[in-house]
Order: sequence, then structure tokens, then C-alpha cells
Amino acid sequence: MLWRLPGLAEAPPRVYLTRFFQRLWRAAPRTLPIHAHRSRQLDRIRRRIVVAGIVLLGMVAIGTIGFLVIGGATTSWSDALYMTLITLSTVGYDEVVPIVGVWPRLFTGVISLVGFGVVTFTFTTLSVFFLEGDLDDTLRRRRMEKQIGKLKNHYLICGFGRVGRNIAEELDATRRHYVAIDIDTDCLVTARERQPDLLYLDGDGSDDDILLAGDIGNAAGVFAVTDDDGRNMMIALTAKQLNPSVRVVARCMEVRNSPKLRKAGADVVISPDFTGGLRIASAMLRPGVLSFMDDMARSETAHRLEDIPLSASFEPTTVGSLDLPDFDVVLLGVREHGHFHFNPSLDFALLPGQVLVVMCAPEARKALERAIFR
Repeated sequence: MLWRLPGLAEAPPRVYLTRFFQRLWRAAPRTLPIHAHRSRQLDRIRRRIVVAGIVLLGMVAIGTIGFLVIGGATTSWSDALYMTLITLSTVGYDEVVPIVGVWPRLFTGVISLVGFGVVTFTFTTLSVFFLEGDLDDTLRRRRMEKQIGKLKNHYLICGFGRVGRNIAEELDATRRHYVAIDIDTDCLVTARERQPDLLYLDGDGSDDDILLAGDIGNAAGVFAVTDDDGRNMMIALTAKQLNPSVRVVARCMEVRNSPKLRKAGADVVISPDFTGGLRIASAMLRPGVLSFMDDMARSETAHRLEDIPLSASFEPTTVGSLDLPDFDVVLLGVREHGHFHFNPSLDFALLPGQVLVVMCAPEARKALERAIFR
């Protein structure tokens, strides 16, 4: 409690009040029921509450001293304080301090009017403080739900830690939509402060309701990248049950759990330790290639390796008819039934079900997709 803090009780009255309000101000963010993710507007309201409280206590002190003077020697501190409180609250009990004369009545009237205004302002601000946060959260969630409902072929990132944020950066660089999912609300809100247009859901990615809220039925893929293999396994299993055609890429902390994740439904399982080891070896053995790949990954405008699946509605044609140079696209190969056709000729037949592996900028990929599927 504030009044039990060391150094307050033994201080003189003026020093006592000064230290009291200083410690009240410092303690306010911890003692007031405000969550860390409240907006700056709520922070301003909190400051108003503290200021209003200081003014209210000042009015109580002024009223108490004033009624002591008005009542004279027959009035005690408790009588003066009681008179001040019933005047500020406009309760209207019997006067314990006789109010006789113009100046005592004028003083009482001023205390009553000003005090009533301060009390009203304080409680109104308190009401706004408690209601504003819930209202702001509700409106923000509804806006995000509407935005998520409009997404098509988006991605769900289940686990928005270090790995999840790196995935999000790559999706942003390649102009792909995604929804972040994590049980740590503070982590998500902190990320949204840095990226105001971030769409997120706070909850467990293995929960059916959370994945459905992320519109998994229209999602292109799910990243199960929490730091718990068991949870990633449940995310993969739940995602495949809700949408069997969705692609699931799972993070595996222990290599021995990789087969279990695949059985749970993960299409691709990646172990950061194993992949990191290969990358370190490549940095030593193939520094030029690794530098080239890093440049592609770090630049938002650089060319990237992209997959373009040819859907069932694709009309068969040849590589030459696509006019790939016009789109600034390099066709590296075509994947078909597990086989890879490297550098296909211009008369190579393109059929539904194949996947084009190309190198291009993000905007060029979109232009090529529009031309292919128009």
C-alpha cells in the first residue's frame, strides 16, 4: 500500500503529500487496472485521473482548513473533514459546522460547486478509462475479423516468435497476406505497434475455433512454428482436418520428432538446427552461392525463386507461348509428379498439375499469374 511505503509516515505534512503524489504517479501504471497493450489514448486518460485525484485531494484539504477557520475553536479536524466531504458530495446532511455570514456561505458555495465538478470529472474519466479499453479492443477485433474474412490464398503463422516474425518479413517482401496466431497477446500487440496493418488472432493454433477464425478454408498454407514440437504436431493435425488441401510447413525442435510431424499431416518438416548446420557449411564451401541467396532474401525488390502451380483450369500450352522474357521472368524448371525438368525447351508442353519454378521479382510473379490465369 502507498501509505505503508518507507519514508512517508515519518515525513512532515507538506513533504508527506509531495512524496505521496510522486509515488502515486510512479505506481499508477502498475496499480491501475491497465493492460500493457492499451493505447496511448488510455495513457492520457490515466494521467487525467491522477491529476483529477490530486485536485480532489487538494479541494478536501482546502475545505477542511476553511471549515476549521469558520468553525473556530469549537470545531475539530474530524468535524471539518466531515463537513467538507458532505459538501463536495452534495449529500445534504445536517451542518456540523455553523455557516453564518456572507463569507462562510460564499466559501461553502464555491467548495460545493468546484468540488462537485471535480468529483463528476473524476468519476466520468474513470468510467471512460475502464470502458474505453474494452470498446477499443472490441472494435479492433471486429475490424480484423472483417479483414481476415476477405482474404484468399493467405497464410496462417502459428507461433509469432523469432521464427514466425522472420517468416512474416519474407511474406511481406513477396506481397503475400498472412494472419499471425500466438497465445502471447503481448507479443502480437507489440508487433502490431511496429506494423499497424498486422492481422492477428490471440489463441492456440491447435484450436479449431482459432484456425476457423483465421479462415483456414481459404488459406494457402499454415506455418506451425512454435517452440514446442507437440503443439506443432497438433497444429498440423488440426489444420489438415479442417482443410485437407492446405499445405502445412512445421518447425521441428528435435530431429527425432520429424516422422511424427509428417504423420500428423505436415507436408514439410524443417529443423532449424539441421538447416542451420547446412547453411554454415555452405558459407564455407559455397560462399558465392550463399551470398547470392542472401541478397535475394534480404532485399524487398530482388528476384526470388517462386513456385507457380498450374491449376486444373489452366489451358495446355508451351513454354515459348508464355513470352517469359516480357515479364522479366527466368524459368528454371518444371516440377511434374515428383520429377524436375530443368531448363525446359520452348516447345515443352505445360499441363495442369505442373509447377513452374521461376526466378523473378514479386511484382513480375503477379503479372505472370494474371497472364496465365486470365
